[in-house]
Amino acid sequence: MRERRPSALAAATTAGALLAVLAACSGGTNAGSDAGGGTKTLTLASFDQGSLEDVVKAFEKDNPGVKVRYTLSGADQYQQQIRTKLASGTAPDVMSVWPGNGNPGATHVLAEPGYLMDLSDRPWAAKYPPALKSLAQYEGKTYNAIFGQNGIGAVYNQDALDRSGLTAPGTWSELLAFCKDAAAKGTPAFALGNQDNWVTQIALYALVATTVYGPDRDFDQKMQAGQATFSDSAWTTAMAKYQQMEETGCFQKNPLGTSYEASQDLAAGGKTLGIIQGNWVIALLKGKNPAGRFTLGVLPATDDPASFLMPAAAGGGYGVNAKTKNKELALKFVDFVMSPKGMNLFVTKQGSLPALPDTGFTVDPSLTELSTFIGDDRTVPFMDQLWPNPKVQQTMLSGLQEIFSGQSTADQVLAAMDKDYRAGS
Repeated sequence: MRERRPSALAAATTAGALLAVLAACSGGTNAGSDAGGGTKTLTLASFDQGSLEDVVKAFEKDNPGVKVRYTLSGADQYQQQIRTKLASGTAPDVMSVWPGNGNPGATHVLAEPGYLMDLSDRPWAAKYPPALKSLAQYEGKTYNAIFGQNGIGAVYNQDALDRSGLTAPGTWSELLAFCKDAAAKGTPAFALGNQDNWVTQIALYALVATTVYGPDRDFDQKMQAGQATFSDSAWTTAMAKYQQMEETGCFQKNPLGTSYEASQDLAAGGKTLGIIQGNWVIALLKGKNPAGRFTLGVLPATDDPASFLMPAAAGGGYGVNAKTKNKELALKFVDFVMSPKGMNLFVTKQGSLPALPDTGFTVDPSLTELSTFIGDDRTVPFMDQLWPNPKVQQTMLSGLQEIFSGQSTADQVLAAMDKDYRAGS
């Protein structure tokens, strides 16, 4: 995921709105200083939105004479272009990298062909918790400076909820009733920006966490051993619930015609009661509505709250171009990102949680439930982070768009995902 994801996920993990194209970074591997000025220049490409600017300013302030030239793009565009730029030698010094192996910009995918610099000797690399370490590494070496942890759930606009007279649902049955009541009041429950295909997975992951992993925390191991499949598992239940939410009116009209950016506008402005997204969206909603109150909670997927799990995993990080001619400055930047100062600045702006312990970070009240779920070990990784190749996720994303447009079925999509999964790495 962008989302990561923020899935990405990842989303997205975290994903961001289109601000610039990666082509502006084409001189990255050769950019070390500006002619005649003595200013050292670092080039950087990111799918991040809403938090990078402040981090760059702080880094430049701590390093007089340094200028960071960065570009931002949406997760889909970034994933399509970054490998091409790395292969052609036109990639920037530092770039966003997703954890694990789930998409074309993920750690394993970029480290395997030698595109990323080994960061194992950096002072922060040994401090990763075990769950994050495996997602930042490839074949035992660290390639990704993962600075935050993210979660996926239902983000509510509390002011819009108050105006509606409704309360956030606590069970699956209450969720469906909530959607019907919200639709009847003319304010749909959740904004859904499925025009950006990475967004399609977010609500599904929130449902899969409880329906698939609630009864079977070893599901990933069984998939890897060939003892389970998408098609013959509770993934079918999660798919059905996702479609039931659409049929019940949980989302605004025409999700496929709504971009991620437009979905933020709907939720921030109270035109929906919330949005199903990663915690990273809270900072974006606050940017659009500074006076708004937004809270992330688990998305109910059954009528047994004790069974609820949340998708929560490493967010996107930063890798260093193995061919950079600006190695010292690139390493200085990722070290700053992983310092308490840089990390706390990032996660505060993003509305996420720090990847490393003992940073002195104070959890935002909007993330209290996510923090509790993480502390109680009631989370599962973003599903794609443990898949053997990026094709599985790409098939799922395009398939979900086809389901929403009536061109495919859940059974067909899951069967195609199984085929891609069996193809291995």
